[in-house]
Amino acid sequence: MSLDELRDLLERHARPDMTTAVDGVLISRVERTTSPSPAMSGTVLALIAQGAKHIALGDRVYSYGAGQYLVASVDMPITGRFTEASPDRPAVGFGLVLRPAVVAELLLQAAPGDLPPSAGVPSGMAVNEASAELVDAVTRLVRLLDRPRDIAVLAPLVEREILWRLITGEQGAVVRQLGLADSGLAHIAGAVRWIRDNHAESFRVEDVARLAAMSTSAFYRNFQAVTAMSPIQFQKQIRLQRARLLLATDPDDVAGVSRRVGYDSPSQFSREYRRQFGAPPSQDAARLRGTSPALSLERVNL
Repeated sequence: MSLDELRDLLERHARPDMTTAVDGVLISRVERTTSPSPAMSGTVLALIAQGAKHIALGDRVYSYGAGQYLVASVDMPITGRFTEASPDRPAVGFGLVLRPAVVAELLLQAAPGDLPPSAGVPSGMAVNEASAELVDAVTRLVRLLDRPRDIAVLAPLVEREILWRLITGEQGAVVRQLGLADSGLAHIAGAVRWIRDNHAESFRVEDVARLAAMSTSAFYRNFQAVTAMSPIQFQKQIRLQRARLLLATDPDDVAGVSRRVGYDSPSQFSREYRRQFGAPPSQDAARLRGTSPALSLERVNL
């Protein structure tokens, strides 16, 4: 199926907050290229109908454009920017929040041999060309926005079809492990959540590995495979993103913010903040006063 209908539907139904009447479906429309913006990826399928975007995850860069999709199976700190967008040709994209329970149900229903074996722990993010079947299913889901009466009954059915196309596709391992409670990715995802929830506290990698039921060496190796970062680098990314959000609302308390996110040394905080965001905390906070924190610092996943 051509992307033309999907692009037109997405442009017509796009809202400033990206939400739609279909639970878990997001639509983005951006009219200009953007500077790199930090965010959390969410667990999401993001398919671009027009335009292009770059996502940086640790030392990896994922580029995708019209007719391609990105999947993220772990909620990770990323930096994203639109590289192709203009008022005449805005970047438009479709997003679907990936729900582990739905993925798990599909895996249970699959017949033996339907799914290829997974080799090791996959990366938590991947990019691929969208098949005609996937684009068709996404288009039919977005069409339901014109038929509100059908959404409650038909949207869950089409969502399952989209997920089936994903888990049987080339990047299926990334999505399949989302639905496996005892998969290596699930254990790493639990460790990711623990670090995110306790980002202001120091920790030993050995202790987090124990929480993930892995040896230290296996945990370190698998954590880097999924997130493209070491556990300590991951914590630093979470701390700096949290600090930027706090500074957007409290720009005059740089020292206090640095302590709240876990830094003992204000000078180290300022140095790492500047390296991450291109400006010292006080200067960046002043710049953020003229922007909406909700738009600048929330998830950038389409």
